[in-house]
Amino acid sequence: MILPGETLGMLGGGQLGRMFTVAARTLGYRVLVLDPDTGSPAGRMADEHLHAAYGDAWALEQMAGRCAAVTTEFENIPADTLETLAQSLPVRPSAACLLRTQDRGREKTFIQSLGLPTAPFRVVGEAVELDDAFAQVGAPAILKRAALGYDGKGQIPVDSPEAARRAFADLGSVPSVLERRVDLAMEISVVLSRGVDGSTRSYPVAENVHRSGILHTSIVPARAPGELVEAARQAAMRLAEAMDYVGLMAVEFFITTAGELLVNEIAPRPHNSGHFTLDACVTSQFEQQVRAVCGLPFGDTRLLSPVVMVNLLGDLWAGGEPDWSALFRHPAAKLHLYGKAEARPGRKMGHFCVLGDDLERVIAEAEAIFDAL
Repeated sequence: MILPGETLGMLGGGQLGRMFTVAARTLGYRVLVLDPDTGSPAGRMADEHLHAAYGDAWALEQMAGRCAAVTTEFENIPADTLETLAQSLPVRPSAACLLRTQDRGREKTFIQSLGLPTAPFRVVGEAVELDDAFAQVGAPAILKRAALGYDGKGQIPVDSPEAARRAFADLGSVPSVLERRVDLAMEISVVLSRGVDGSTRSYPVAENVHRSGILHTSIVPARAPGELVEAARQAAMRLAEAMDYVGLMAVEFFITTAGELLVNEIAPRPHNSGHFTLDACVTSQFEQQVRAVCGLPFGDTRLLSPVVMVNLLGDLWAGGEPDWSALFRHPAAKLHLYGKAEARPGRKMGHFCVLGDDLERVIAEAEAIFDAL
């Protein structure tokens, strides 16, 4: 076990790294953040912030020499960086796990290899492959960049081979995945941790509502049939075991109107839909990440209260700083701001949670607060 007093390395300086840093420092660890952004939210909370590229030799030498273990806040850290650090200290999750999730085609193929269902898809490397791919996937479909897409970016709905070809060009003619758009009843996610010893611990399943491809609210507990909730938990644990994953991760699922459970994607890190754990669970996902990285026993994941988490995007700052008094009038609302210097449309600036005994009332109160903001 890596105990308090040691230094932990964080690759990535965004809000997920910031909340990990707060959890780690609260537990008594020092944190060294590597991120090229001099104003990164995590860097401003860490004991020290290395302003350098993820492949910078000097920065990696510093981390290897000063940290007891290293983790990541997003999946697109170069695998070479993780492999270099792994020669000197534990890196959790591993480079192999991140490589599996950095490419949508590779990820979905892996999911299907375990017998877990996904929406129909085909990997497209060149424009000439689109006609055959569209014939196999069918309409309506969506074309997604295989790498570097997030929050609705890098994906375009298409309804014909001609539209798919235009979309492929618009995405830069890079390797992509053509995926069937399914009739959705609900989207849910499972956040779980897996230790070095193979033990796993999952959180209550969240029901997720998106707007313009970006998560708007997470509702917990999810209002989904119990058998599908349990099937999602089991599928997520199976994926973690097959990857020999160590750390905290999330798996997103579709529930179709026909009652099918489909795996959408794997996030090898804490997840936006898991932010409710900061206020509504015995142990937050970020403390659990610290525990996984350090080889500590996992904390209790019990839900203390029904909860709704609402994202706050930069759009709310269009007329200046939001009137936070509209939120603070509600005693069961909890505000979390990420310390980002510039608010831009679609940029995640913070979130809030609302807790209460009656889930439907909590949902209504959370939406009323958001509307007031």
